[in-house]
Amino acid sequence: MTIRPILRYPDRRLAAPARPVTAFDDGLRELAADLLETMRAAPGIGITAPHIGVPLRVVVLELDAKEGPQTYVNPEIEWASSEMILHREGSVSMPGVNDEVQRHARVRISYQDVDGNTRTEESDGLRAVCHQHEIDQLDGMFWIQRLSRLKRDRLVKKFEKMSRS
Repeated sequence: MTIRPILRYPDRRLAAPARPVTAFDDGLRELAADLLETMRAAPGIGITAPHIGVPLRVVVLELDAKEGPQTYVNPEIEWASSEMILHREGSVSMPGVNDEVQRHARVRISYQDVDGNTRTEESDGLRAVCHQHEIDQLDGMFWIQRLSRLKRDRLVKKFEKMSRS
C-alpha cells in the first residue's frame, strides 16, 4: 500500500468524468488499498481514484472504524428520495474548506465490489451524502459546484489564500 499524491483543486483532471472499471484484477485491488492509505493520511472519510489522478470509477469510504472501509467500483445512483438534507462537506483535494450542501436524504446505489460482483446498497444520512458526493466527483462534478456562485467564489478565495500561506 502506498500513499499517493492528491490532486489539488482546481486541477482540471478533477473535472473529467471517470471511466468505468473493466478489469477486476490485482491492479484494482492495489488501487483500492492505495486509496484507503491515501485517504487515511489526508485525513478523510472518502476518496475517489480521480483524486489521485487515476480516471477510473472507484470510491473508498471509511465512515465507521467498526464497520471498516468499503470499496465501490462503478457506483451509480439508482434512486434518490425526494426528502433533502443539508450536510457540511469538504474534499481531500481542497483541505481546510467546507460548507453545507443540499443532498437527497436517502439513496440506493448499484456498484461492483473489487471482484466484479454486482451489489446494491441503500443509505441515509452521512453515508447517503458520501455516496452522492463521491459519485458526483466520478462524474467530474466537484462538490463546490453544488453551491451558489457567491459561496463558491468565497470558498475558492479562502482556499487560494490558505494555499499561499
